[in-house]
Amino acid sequence: MTGKTTTEEALEATDAVGLAEMERRAAGRTPAYGADAHIVCDNLVRIYKTDGVEVVALQGLDLLVEQGEMVAIVGASGSGKSTLLNILSGHDVPTAGLARVAGADLLSLSARQRLRFRRELVGFVWQQAARNLLPYLTAAQNVELPMRLRGAKARARRVRAGELLELMGVGHCAGRLPREQQRTAIAVAVANAPQVLLADEPTGELDTATSAEVFAALRGANRELGVTAVIVTHDPQVAEQVDRTIGIRDGRTSSEVVRRTLRDEAGRERIVAEEYAVLDRAGRLQLPRAFTGELGMKDRVRLALEPDHIGVWADRAGAADRPDRAEERDD
Repeated sequence: MTGKTTTEEALEATDAVGLAEMERRAAGRTPAYGADAHIVCDNLVRIYKTDGVEVVALQGLDLLVEQGEMVAIVGASGSGKSTLLNILSGHDVPTAGLARVAGADLLSLSARQRLRFRRELVGFVWQQAARNLLPYLTAAQNVELPMRLRGAKARARRVRAGELLELMGVGHCAGRLPREQQRTAIAVAVANAPQVLLADEPTGELDTATSAEVFAALRGANRELGVTAVIVTHDPQVAEQVDRTIGIRDGRTSSEVVRRTLRDEAGRERIVAEEYAVLDRAGRLQLPRAFTGELGMKDRVRLALEPDHIGVWADRAGAADRPDRAEERDD
């Protein structure tokens, strides 16, 4: 016996149902993380096991890339940027977390679906262009090959191959073995009209002039074909000309440089670049080593919430470092 009348119990049950319904509706109105993004990585983890030793390449990485955006991924050797690109291209499978590209959930794809994903939804440009090309085929034949494997008709293949080679600035190579290999490789990568183009150090082995030509081809694919482009690079010439440059450190995104075009009253345009630290969904923030080293920060820091910012101090002598705030903390 509860000591409550039937009416009271009914009202409580109704209230409980109403509360549950309100919570359900509220949850339904909250958009999922990266719901509208073209590329989404949420708490992405990749662990490799070699001879019984575990190597954590990605440690809860978060990343959002909008449709049609062109971004560069930079980071020191071993930071996890190549692992990230291999996952986004469908060549590797993450250990945990969420990775979604053009609507495809990369953790749940079957072998057949993964093959279709690599063939139709993403294009990949390797650093060694020969991995995109067959050396005994002409440039046009190389570009036609992915379309042929997908079942496109001969005339449609020839027309599109010619258009793509012209767009890449190597139309003159159509009927001969490709010499400008990297630009031809980009044409091959976008032959089947993928939604996403991924490039791994596409200018890493090229001189300055050739690098500029290759980047112009990548930019052409991004702007003219509307393909979302993600480029892993060490080349500052590339990193400084994309919409965003995303830094990766220790398996997580650590910083972003965002570039915006501003127009003054006279109509003149200028590009403004601003650097940000990345605050992930768990509230983690990677402070630049140059900053923490200069201030002697290690192991732990002290935080204080100010009206318009968060203060961060090295843990040296407690509140004595900032006597103006000591009384407030003591209170």
